[in-house]
Amino acid sequence: MKTATVADLRNKFSDISRIIHNGEKITITKRGMPFAILAPLQKRKSSSMEWPDRAEWRKRVYPEGPKVTDAALDYDRGDT
Repeated sequence: MKTATVADLRNKFSDISRIIHNGEKITITKRGMPFAILAPLQKRKSSSMEWPDRAEWRKRVYPEGPKVTDAALDYDRGDT
């Protein structure tokens, strides 16, 4: 486990947060005595998020087909 002082935490937070982001714990010391432990909340997953299939969703919600055209949906999304 790595250690850092309160001053290090204040002055080098980006370096310390990068270490925590990589899954390591850091002991924070204050006047030479252990004060706190900073640790990541959970291990980060390396897999990417899967986005829902909007076309399939539209078929389930509107079995007869949408009442609005795709052009209207594109306009609402700003894809004009």
